[in-house]
Amino acid sequence: MQLRNIAIIAHVDHGKTTLVDELLRQSGAHRAGAQVAERALDSNDLERERGITILAKCTSVDWQGTRINIVDTPGHADFGGEVERILGMVDGVLLLVDAAEGPMPQTKFVTAKALALGLRPIVVLNKVDKAEAEPDRVLDEVFDLFVALDADEEQLDFPVLYASGRDGWADETLDGPRRDLSALFSRLIDHVPAPLQGAHAGEPFALLATILEYDPYLGRLLTGRVESGAIAPGMTVRGLSRTGEEIERFRVTKVLAFRGLSRQPVERAEAGDIVALAGMSRSTVADTLCDPARTEPIPARPIDPPTISITIGINDSPLAGRDGDKLQSRVIRARLMREAESNVAIRVADAPGGDAFEVSGRGELQMGVLIENLRREGFELSVSRPRVVIREEGGRRLEPIEEVTIDVDEAFSGVVVDKLSQRKGEIVELRPGGAGKTRIIAHVPARGLIGYHGEFLTDTRGSGVMNRVFYGWAEWKGTIPRRRNGVLISTEGGEAVAYALWNLEERGRLFIGPGTRVYPGMIIGEHSRGRDLEVNPLKGKKLTNIRAAGKDDAVILTPPQHLSLEQAIAYIEDDELVEVTPAAVRLRKRLLDPHERKRAARRECV
Repeated sequence: MQLRNIAIIAHVDHGKTTLVDELLRQSGAHRAGAQVAERALDSNDLERERGITILAKCTSVDWQGTRINIVDTPGHADFGGEVERILGMVDGVLLLVDAAEGPMPQTKFVTAKALALGLRPIVVLNKVDKAEAEPDRVLDEVFDLFVALDADEEQLDFPVLYASGRDGWADETLDGPRRDLSALFSRLIDHVPAPLQGAHAGEPFALLATILEYDPYLGRLLTGRVESGAIAPGMTVRGLSRTGEEIERFRVTKVLAFRGLSRQPVERAEAGDIVALAGMSRSTVADTLCDPARTEPIPARPIDPPTISITIGINDSPLAGRDGDKLQSRVIRARLMREAESNVAIRVADAPGGDAFEVSGRGELQMGVLIENLRREGFELSVSRPRVVIREEGGRRLEPIEEVTIDVDEAFSGVVVDKLSQRKGEIVELRPGGAGKTRIIAHVPARGLIGYHGEFLTDTRGSGVMNRVFYGWAEWKGTIPRRRNGVLISTEGGEAVAYALWNLEERGRLFIGPGTRVYPGMIIGEHSRGRDLEVNPLKGKKLTNIRAAGKDDAVILTPPQHLSLEQAIAYIEDDELVEVTPAAVRLRKRLLDPHERKRAARRECV
């Protein structure tokens, strides 16, 4: 059977996963009448809730005697590490571009990686049936993008298809029959080269591990493309590190190939096949699994470095241990190390003191997804404010810069430009975007964007769309203004009282409602002024024997502002923490005792 290996790359929400659903359906991977969930490859709970792809996943379809292995990749820049690993495993890419939005920051990011590997993309202009679609303009923008990314002549001569992944059709021309995806299948088989199966058939077995998973029955599973030779269950394989050191020797217990949405055991896999192997105990992502006779590892491509770091520690608040069952630092450390092992874009190191860990990654969303997964697994944690990773080169202090692309109503463009400028952003493009919108492209320090997304949605009344991607490193831009308001800090422990909260409303906005359990040092709201204020949310109404009309009216409270996990992490200052448990997200001061906070403040002044 002929073989093709492709990856689908695109900006977030341009329709990759939906298109894969249709490829599976029309190829017969789903049996007739079967009930299949929408966005079948987004199987992770967080992926379904957020509507994004977080983890790269493999599947395969059979079309007229050709097996097509397809990898669905994340579209968000924070998960770019997944994309970079996958591209080395395929021979072609399907570049999906929204026919209305055009190339976006992540489009540029993943396309640059694909072109650098010498892959020849097939461009699919998706959602051409939208009312605001402008396929001709978008096609010109894609060509300009390829030129800007130094594409060669072959890559610039890319085939184009017009499609609607949701409706399940793709055609060579805009006025095609719009019936099915047969034109896309044919173009994939004709344009994407077959892997060099015969050329390496006689060489010793070698595979570069790109995805690590855990199976409750099989243990560790490493997925990759067989670069040379063949592999079968029962063979002895050695694991080599990136530097060529032997990690282990093991017997392969299972060879699993992708068939539709499932993995099926096979008796043999040859060069070009994408398979998952079981049996190893220590080998991991970017290691080479090979025949014992081989001594040289397969070169693993470098991954872009992390730009954001946070400190994750044990939960030591008075309410610790009430919701979760994983509290000890050794349990947290083991879980974080396991995450860093499977996700090459995340790095974990022990923080000074022993009970906390420095976790570095690509962005706030990636950190938020990691913490959300931990809390759903029963962990209780304390999390610091994100910090940017600083590099020292030649005596210069460098910080990460992000390219921000914003589509906003013209009426709000002024306030957005002003806020970006306050955050040391440099506006590089400002142009009309159609339908009364303005497109703003700016280069902004990553630390200036921490916590900005919520403020951006407020400034644009929820109508703005902001996308960001790592751009490069630049000299330190100086001080950037942070949160201007202080916080309301509880002085007592117990359940908050409605009457007390009613009296506190004039002091600022509240983060809690009546009946919420609080403790001394917990942050219950934002002060209307620039300093912190200690308050008592448990102070009830004094009872008397005198009754008068209107005296006992029910207290009516303004609904509290509940911060999401990402909002809470971005909101806090350096002397504050977010307490994360399976049932709650609370804000607190790092030092709960008010006297210790005052002593720490005096030491800082000195």
